[in-house]
Amino acid sequence: MLSETATVTSKSMVNIPAKIRKKYLIREGTKIIFIENENGTLELIPVPPLSELFGVDRVHRDVLIAGIRELHSERRREAALDRKERNY
Repeated sequence: MLSETATVTSKSMVNIPAKIRKKYLIREGTKIIFIENENGTLELIPVPPLSELFGVDRVHRDVLIAGIRELHSERRREAALDRKERNY
């Protein structure tokens, strides 16, 4: 676990320490999400650009396809029930 310290400037800016930037691949232009947790701590989460997300779903391809097929089947059943109810 890394522990680094940074100082807030007069313009409310913080320089992210080099070790943290390298570990989390934070570069110029990287967006950061700030989340306050229930216990009052603050999390900073780097958001990768869309170009870096290309292909990340390959690992879960089969699960995703099965989920899509299940949703499609469910929607078809619901549509059939809707048609049936409208005919009565």
